[in-house]
Amino acid sequence: MKIAPEGRLFIGIAWVLVIAFALLRWWIPLAVWLPVAVWVVAFFRDPTRAGPRGDDVILAPADGKIVGVISIDEPAFLRGPATRISIFMSVFDVHVNRYPSGGRVGYRDYTRGKFGHAMAEKASTDNEQSSLGLETARGRLLIRQIAGSIARRIVTDHQPGTEVGQAERLGIIRFGSRVDLFLPPSARVVVATGQVARAGQTVMARWS
Repeated sequence: MKIAPEGRLFIGIAWVLVIAFALLRWWIPLAVWLPVAVWVVAFFRDPTRAGPRGDDVILAPADGKIVGVISIDEPAFLRGPATRISIFMSVFDVHVNRYPSGGRVGYRDYTRGKFGHAMAEKASTDNEQSSLGLETARGRLLIRQIAGSIARRIVTDHQPGTEVGQAERLGIIRFGSRVDLFLPPSARVVVATGQVARAGQTVMARWS
């Protein structure tokens, strides 16, 4: 199983404690901690994803439950009306984020903020976040990584000017968080609130 490099330190610490508890024969702490150590490995998993590919489809940038599909104005990169699809990632979801389409990174912005609950509407504006604008062959997209009440670290891999591939790794957020995908009017949304998305696999929209 492939592991995101950001998890190596956490996994190492978790399993050092497992070994220490075993050597000391502290069976109760070992029994309590062992599932946590296994979960830490699972949290940082980075599975290979196969799915639909092509300029006509826009894929999910994150794993998790779709908690909102709303019309909104996006002034930073799309600079006009947009549809925002919000995906909430629980601590049990894969937290590696992926590009919904291939293209060129045209915008990047990091904003310090609060660490409120990621499912709240105000999290999109108030929480710590990293926004990445993508210029594709069909139009512009904006992906926003948002820290949650547990998350304290957002990693965004690429700088403006970088050419990226569809479903390629975009970054990672630890530990519970949300990703918003902003689409222009020319993209037709094909998902709804309540559905489960898989990064690099689930089709979120199609270009008109």
